[in-house]
Amino acid sequence: MPANFSDYSLIVCEKPDAARKVAEALAEGHPVITMMNGVEVLTFQRENSNYVVCSAIGHLYGLSDSFSQRETYPVFDLEWYPANLVDKRSRGVQKRIASIKRLAGDARSFINACDYDAEGETIGDNILRYACGGKEGVALRAKFSTLTKDDLVSSFAEAKAGSGSGLAKAGRTRHVLDFLWGINLSRALSTSVNSSSSGYKTISMGRVQGPTLGFVVRREVEIRTFVPSPYWSVTALFEKDGVRFEAPSSKGKFLRRSDALSTKAACEGKTGVVSELSRSVFKEPPPPPFNTGDLQKEAYRTFGLSPTKTLQVAERLYLDALISYPRTSSQKLPPSIGYRQIVSKLGGITAYAESSRELLEDHAHPAIYPTGDHPRKVLGGYEAKIFDLVVRRFLACFGADAVRERISLKVDVQGNDFGLTGRRTLRLGWMKHYRKFSGAEDRAVPKLLKGDMLTVVRVDSEEKFELGPSRYNQSSLLERMERESIGTKATRAETIATLIVRNYVGGDPVAATDLGISLVETMDEYCPKIVSTELTRETERQLEDIEEGRSDGSEVIEQAITILLKQIETLKVNETGVGGEIREASVESSRSLNVIGRCPVCKAGNLVMIRSRKSGKRFVGCSNYSQGCRASAPLPQSGFIKATAKPCAKCGWPVVYVRRGRYPWRLCVNLNCEGKVGTRNAVQTLQKRS
Repeated sequence: MPANFSDYSLIVCEKPDAARKVAEALAEGHPVITMMNGVEVLTFQRENSNYVVCSAIGHLYGLSDSFSQRETYPVFDLEWYPANLVDKRSRGVQKRIASIKRLAGDARSFINACDYDAEGETIGDNILRYACGGKEGVALRAKFSTLTKDDLVSSFAEAKAGSGSGLAKAGRTRHVLDFLWGINLSRALSTSVNSSSSGYKTISMGRVQGPTLGFVVRREVEIRTFVPSPYWSVTALFEKDGVRFEAPSSKGKFLRRSDALSTKAACEGKTGVVSELSRSVFKEPPPPPFNTGDLQKEAYRTFGLSPTKTLQVAERLYLDALISYPRTSSQKLPPSIGYRQIVSKLGGITAYAESSRELLEDHAHPAIYPTGDHPRKVLGGYEAKIFDLVVRRFLACFGADAVRERISLKVDVQGNDFGLTGRRTLRLGWMKHYRKFSGAEDRAVPKLLKGDMLTVVRVDSEEKFELGPSRYNQSSLLERMERESIGTKATRAETIATLIVRNYVGGDPVAATDLGISLVETMDEYCPKIVSTELTRETERQLEDIEEGRSDGSEVIEQAITILLKQIETLKVNETGVGGEIREASVESSRSLNVIGRCPVCKAGNLVMIRSRKSGKRFVGCSNYSQGCRASAPLPQSGFIKATAKPCAKCGWPVVYVRRGRYPWRLCVNLNCEGKVGTRNAVQTLQKRS
């Protein structure tokens, strides 16, 4: 810090990038960057006052119990500790806390400038409480939605004390509840499993994990127990003036084959007449603004991007001051953001110039917004895609209603009706600005008039089977969590990712593993509240009460402890049975997910996916390694990998599906496969870089 720099206000930010944006926006001139114990500190002057900006790197404090033995439970005595003491993977925390403590000692006032949501409020509150010596009650709170200069200057001018106390209390309470549920259930389950055999295996379960896993498992049970019923369809091919089109029977499904064949026989070689023809015009309003969940679902639909990855990309765009804060449940925006100014600024980006010009001329009213700032660097990959999606959704909200036409016709053939419905867009409206993301498709219907006679060219009857329930994908699972009000906008995607990492679910669409199924079935039998949607939903409602100042949180924690004690007692009494069932399912689940095919070298072992403990990279190795088989091959280091049913026709090695985006691609794992002669170098490069 510059010499003689004193009598300053200390500004606490959540991330280093945000700290730089704050300093650059508020400084009269350029902020001065200095290093304190290897930690970046920014100083500047504004209106004859001195300011120092420091930052966290996410949570600098975490919860932990006082026991060192991981099998000890129940645990209800918790304390907040520096994050590096709670999680050895937290690096640089000790230096940051020491730097903030030193800066706080000479500060005359404090400003919390962390992201304004429950997580950001918790991060800032803990820093002010523990590192700054109990300043959480007197610190000013700066609230901003974007990291643009105008928004930051305005938010600091309007900063006031105490405005985020409800959020902070709710955030801290949520962390306590999640820790209590997670640590106690995980230790109880792990102890049960490990008491049934030698070795150690961690089984985790949390307050939101349980119900979410329950959704997937119960859907999986429905799928596995579904018995498809046969039915028959009848479709006729019609022709008029050289134009042919197909139309299905208006009866839909024929439950008896004889009825379908009877209809087919009655219509073959006959003439049809257009008995009904209707046209209706309807309007499609612009889509609603993005909140966190809608952005995640739309990114999955359009790009196949996981909810977790979408949020990561959106946060990078936010830190670059290109979009507003992405963790939000709101779909409303105040007029104060300056809609017309943002649209005008977007007009300076070539890709959006035409839309911006038209919308400004129409005096449209937008909703969710990008900041309008131009990217300082060329955006690539998913950053470019998410930015484009956010901007076009914003512009679409300005647009007029789209006007579409629905056309329905019915053809009568000897008293048997066949129907066809189509749509066409008469006026694009907002769809012009949303373009390929609109998802709207036109379906042409032949130009016919009521009473037109049609030739029946052919009638087909086909046996089909009822479709069973479909699996959740990550997007629809996120939507189910939202609908059931479990988790938060900030944690739902992380919960799904945790279930995947823990091997409770896998694939996309998401399928429950044997381990995941065993966990839910065991919980349903012994302690159903652990996977209860109702309990988790009620807790979320209570946390909202804390946020709004209607509760102080103590009753919520006491209630959680009471419920947990009963669940843990039940698990303890049934420890042997619970542990045996889960361990057996765990072994089977690991085998089924890791085996990708028979080893073509030794012919006896299986090729399995292995992750190196030293490098962390995954590869294929033979299960007969201890017997001398050295068959191995590299794998792509990112993306979901699933074995295919048949080995490579060229070399006999397994072929896998690799998914890193919307569509999977097939890969023979053998780098020396003769089918890769022309592309071997490219494949090797891809596997190494990924």
